[in-house]
This record gives sequence, structure tokens and C-alpha cells, in this order.
Amino acid sequence: MIVKKMPILQGFPDFETVKFFTGKYFQKYNFSPVFYDIETTGLSRKPTFLYLIGAVGIEDETWYFYQWMAENDKEEETILRIFSQFLEQYDLLISYNGERFDQPYLEARYEKYGLPSPFEGKTSLDLYLTLKPLKTLLKLPAMKQPCLEEFLGIKDRIYDNGKECIQLYKDFMKKRDSLMAEEILGHNLEDVLGLGRIFEMLGYLCIYDSEYEVTYAEADEENVIFVLKLFFSLPAEFSNGNGTFYITGKEKEVKLIVQTEQGRLKQHYKNYKDYYYLPDEDTVIPKALGSGIDKKHRKAATKDTCYTWFNCTEQFLQNPQIQKQYLEHTLPYLLAHLK
Repeated sequence: MIVKKMPILQGFPDFETVKFFTGKYFQKYNFSPVFYDIETTGLSRKPTFLYLIGAVGIEDETWYFYQWMAENDKEEETILRIFSQFLEQYDLLISYNGERFDQPYLEARYEKYGLPSPFEGKTSLDLYLTLKPLKTLLKLPAMKQPCLEEFLGIKDRIYDNGKECIQLYKDFMKKRDSLMAEEILGHNLEDVLGLGRIFEMLGYLCIYDSEYEVTYAEADEENVIFVLKLFFSLPAEFSNGNGTFYITGKEKEVKLIVQTEQGRLKQHYKNYKDYYYLPDEDTVIPKALGSGIDKKHRKAATKDTCYTWFNCTEQFLQNPQIQKQYLEHTLPYLLAHLK
């Protein structure tokens, strides 16, 4: 078995950043996090086996990178036992597509050897599932991890992809070539370090979750312009839009241009099932208040028709709290309609 351990001195988020975002998504704030990724000889859990695990954990306030690589299929159980013992010191597992592949695969292999699952009682943060809403906003061609890294300007991958590594590993078992081993380990290293690099993309989700302050608003004849201040710096600039609005973001600032109609804005609402849409008036009314309206003049509201109108007055432009309330309701709808 090949075992490696080394400190990570740069290119990984600081521990306070990890605490901030894990606290944002889970009630418990002070997690002990570990990033991990596995390499297997195939996707199916029964005819294949695990041959490599890479992980990054905190030790003495320093991130350390660990790898355990089997030199043949007989060492799989040993790696599983070592990893299980390693995970005892952590309670938050961070992965990319780990909830759909890595963890179920490992659990199946633990079961094969009659070993207890090391995941029981631990929390999982799957960056693939969590960051998926960003595909449209950031114009990502796909949700593969290298695509996210490329968006951030990270283009320094040099090793084979996972599929090519499978054949490379099979060749390694026959030849025991140390250069082949280094290439396999290098691919896994890039995957695990990449988890840290894309982790800060969680900052873009603050826009969806209304975690910002409105610092400026102004209106002209056709649009309202908002400036938002985020509590966390975005790792890369972005811009997107459609015929209704345009959004840009850089560092801790996001700018919005929202189109008006005769000086009015649409106030959208998420809980559309609680409203009736009144076509004649082009607005919605809560069902509790609209039950007496003739059925000819009301319809069940949909996501696209659940809105009211209001005038973009000077009072609105001078009140950040009212602006925030408007954006809390409407911005998620606008973001959901990007293409």
C-alpha cells in the first residue's frame, strides 16, 4: 500500500471560511470538516473495487492532504479500515457528488467486508448538489468539477481524468511502475485540492438566499438599478441577464438592473399555491381573501403569474429595508428564469 501525507500551504480555503459556510448550511457551526474523493475500478459497486482515497483534514490548525492507495485488490479492506479510523476525528464530510457515488460506493464495500459504516452520525455537504443552481447563473457548460475550476480561472490540471486512470491503474498492477503510480496519485490530488478551490463558490448562493445589504438604488424611465453588498467576497466575476433584468457581481458587490413597466415593478411571491390570479386586474390576491370572487374572474396562480405591481416611488428608492423585501421575493424568481 502507498501512503502519503503532506501539509497544504496555499490554494485551499482558510478554516474560518469553511466554518462560515458550513454554519450557513447546517445548524451546527463548529464542525470538524474533511474533504475527500475516491478512485475505483468502475462505477458498479459489486464487480469493481476501491483502490485510492484522498482526503484533506485539519491538524494543528493546518490543512493536511492524505492518500491511501492499494497496490492490488487484496489491500482494499485495509484501506477501508484505515479510512474508517481516520474519519473518527471528523463530523462533516465534504465531497463532489459524494452523496450519489462516493459514500454509497464506500458503504457497499464496507458491507462486503462486514465492517460498520463510518458515515453513521456524520453530516454530508455535497458540493455538486449544493452548487447545482449556479450552472445557469454562471453560464457553466456542465457541472463537472473541472468546469467549475475553469470558471474560476484554474487551468493547471495536468493528469488524466478518472476514466483514463482506471486503465492506468490496471497497467500499474501488472507493471508496478512508480511513474504510473505518481500519475494516478496526481489525478486524485488534483480532484481533492479542487474541492477546496471550488468551495468558495458557495458565496454565489448568498445571492439566492438574500444574504446581502442593499446599499444603493436609483431609477430612470425604464429601469431600477440596485447595488448589493455581500458578506463574503465572490471568487470570480460574473454577469448574466435576459430581457427583464441584468446582474453582475465582483468581489463583495452585486449590481442589478431591473426593467420597469410605466414606472412600476412586479413583486413576485414564492408561495403561489396560496394565491388567485385575477386576469382582469393582472395581479394576485390571497385565496383567503379571494374566495368570494366569481370563478370567471380568478384562476389559480402559477409561478409566473404570482405577482402584484407597485409604483417605484421616491419613498421606495430611499428605503433599503423595503428594497430588500422586494428583492427577497423577486430576485429568486428572476434568477430562476435565466437561460
